[in-house]
This record gives sequence, structure tokens and C-alpha cells, in this order.
Amino acid sequence: MSKIEEQSSGGNQGEIRYLTPLNIATVSKKKYCRFKRSGIKYVDYKDPDFLMSFINDQGKILPRRITGTSLKYQRKVSLAVKRARHLALLPYIGDLVKEE
Repeated sequence: MSKIEEQSSGGNQGEIRYLTPLNIATVSKKKYCRFKRSGIKYVDYKDPDFLMSFINDQGKILPRRITGTSLKYQRKVSLAVKRARHLALLPYIGDLVKEE
């Protein structure tokens, strides 16, 4: 094949083409650990309203990749949630726990 045939048949091989334009607005802001930012050292298991922000509607503990919490504080949050569940401050299983 000559250079002319390569350009007309394939075009730019390294170029990525999409059928629909990319939505740049879907890229979210960088997640941050709210404990490090606020300077919180202790996660209180006796505060169920605060712990509810780390639990989904079914009563499951939200993972770090969703909340942005660092590993150190995620361990403390999970321990606090488990203690609050044991003391019946939070439910183990909930159907629509966060009803408003």
C-alpha cells in the first residue's frame, strides 16, 4: 500500500472517535475525607444521626469509594456503626431506613 491509500482508507489510527460527544460534566469533584478535613479524631458510636450518613437505605455500611473516607477513619466508622447496632441505636437490617 502506498501512503496515499493508507491515509484514505484508515485515516488517523491513533485517533479515538466516539458516536456521541463526551459529557465533561459527569466527572465529579475529588472526594475527600471529612474526618481529616474537619479534624475529627474520634467517631462517636452514640451519635446515630451522624452515623446514618455512612449507611444506605438498606442499612449497609457504605464503602470508602463512595464516601471518600480514608482507610483509618473507615475502620473507625465501621466499628462505631457495629457498636451502635449492638446497642440498638441503629438497625441491623432496615427497609427504607432513611425515610423522610
